[in-house]
Amino acid sequence: MRRLLPALVIALTLALGAIPAPGVAQDGRELSDEARRQYAQALKVAAGLVRDKQYADAMVKIDALLRERPREPQARFLKGVVEAEEGKRDAAIATLRVLSEDFPELPEPYNNLAVLYAQKGEYESARVALETAVRVAPEWAVARENLGDVYARLAAAEYERAAKLDRSNKRAPAKLGMVRGLLAAGEAGKP
Repeated sequence: MRRLLPALVIALTLALGAIPAPGVAQDGRELSDEARRQYAQALKVAAGLVRDKQYADAMVKIDALLRERPREPQARFLKGVVEAEEGKRDAAIATLRVLSEDFPELPEPYNNLAVLYAQKGEYESARVALETAVRVAPEWAVARENLGDVYARLAAAEYERAAKLDRSNKRAPAKLGMVRGLLAAGEAGKP
C-alpha cells in the first residue's frame, strides 16, 4: 500500500485546518488568541519532529499538547503515527481507532488504520477502514489507491484458495498470477 504513515501527517494537518481548534482549555475556560497561536505552533513543531523521524522528541511535545487538550485530533493523530513508527502497532491501532470514533468525519485515521491492518495481514479490516475513508472523502485518491491494493490482496487470497480447492482449475492460477504481477508492479513503483 502506498502513502504510509509519515506522508499522511501533512495531509491530516491540511485537512484539519478547516476544523477550528477547540476554543476552550481542559478546565473549561476560553482560550485566548495567543494561547491558540502557541498551541498551533507547538503542533507544527511536533509534526516537523515526526517528519524528521525524531520520535522521542516528538512524543514529548505531543504528550504536552495532549495534556493541554486531550481531545485535539491532530495531536492524537501524530501520537498514532509515532506509535506506528516506533513499532507499537497495537497502540497505534488503538489510538487511531478511538480517534476515528471521536472524529468520524476525518478520513486520515481510517486510512492509517488500514495501513496498519494491512501490515498485519488483516486485509478485511483494512478494507472496512478504507471503505469508510472513501465514504468520508470520496475524492481522496490516496485512500482509493490503497483500497484498490487491498482489493487486489483479497482477490489474490481467493484465487489461491480456489486453485488449492480445485487443482484442475486453470483459470484461478492464471488470475492469481495476474494479480500478483499487478501487486509486484505496484511495489516496484513505490517511492
